Amino acid sequence: MRTMAIAAMMLCGGAALAGEPVLPWQDPVAVAIGKRVYAAECAACHGARLEGQPDWKRRDAGGYLPAPPHDVTGHTWHHPDAQLLDIVRRGTAAVVGQGYRSRMPGYAGKLSEREMRAVLAYIKSTWPPRVIEIHDRINRDAGS
Repeated sequence: MRTMAIAAMMLCGGAALAGEPVLPWQDPVAVAIGKRVYAAECAACHGARLEGQPDWKRRDAGGYLPAPPHDVTGHTWHHPDAQLLDIVRRGTAAVVGQGYRSRMPGYAGKLSEREMRAVLAYIKSTWPPRVIEIHDRINRDAGS
């Protein structure tokens, strides 16, 4: 039993000692997995530094919005985790519905749930504490 408790504390990076649960964006393993998956699957559109595509707020000639940034200049942190994960799973058009057009595909079947959550952990790990605080409140309000 003592060995399990020590192992749990080591896996939690000491957070268990502080009485706080480890959130995914604080988990170095999840963040490392997320960074790798993001580079392979997301960076081509959303940018290697999470900067998004230029002029991302304006529709292009085809009527599509360019990929938004996932850093603090974008709106990712304005949405609860559950909605963000749903967009990653099913794609923006499927989540928004009503004929909405988007180039953001769904990744269910291509990425595992763990990988999708890890990508979100990586993205969140880059946000400053004030944005994390606001995002945590958004999650609480949404019941996430």
